[in-house]
Amino acid sequence: MEGIVLVRPAFIVAEPEPEQALSARKLLLETFKYNVITAHSVTETLELVKLFPNVHALIVHCGLREFNAETAIKAVKGMNATLPIIALTPTERELKWADHVVHSHHPQELLTLVQRLFGDPRSMSLS
Repeated sequence: MEGIVLVRPAFIVAEPEPEQALSARKLLLETFKYNVITAHSVTETLELVKLFPNVHALIVHCGLREFNAETAIKAVKGMNATLPIIALTPTERELKWADHVVHSHHPQELLTLVQRLFGDPRSMSLS
């Protein structure tokens, strides 16, 4: 797994499972040609970080069930100390455990951040 090079930026998005449809964030990111791996629990998030160590960032919704930021992010950083953590939250703007914080109800804010950090895959050459 360590030798896999991801051509387009790829993210693990950890968030509560939507009731009836795809997550709006997953749909938005995939529409803009980012690769998205979705987790719906802290346990699943940690398993995916182990399986996909070369993802570009972990995007974590603070509403994730059983989410304990300090414990979960400490475990993630223990596996991959340089993995950027993007927190999605409807209220808090300062989270010490996150590298970046965006409002969970403003998808354009998330898109603008990932484009600034990782580029726009629609303009990347895949050849």
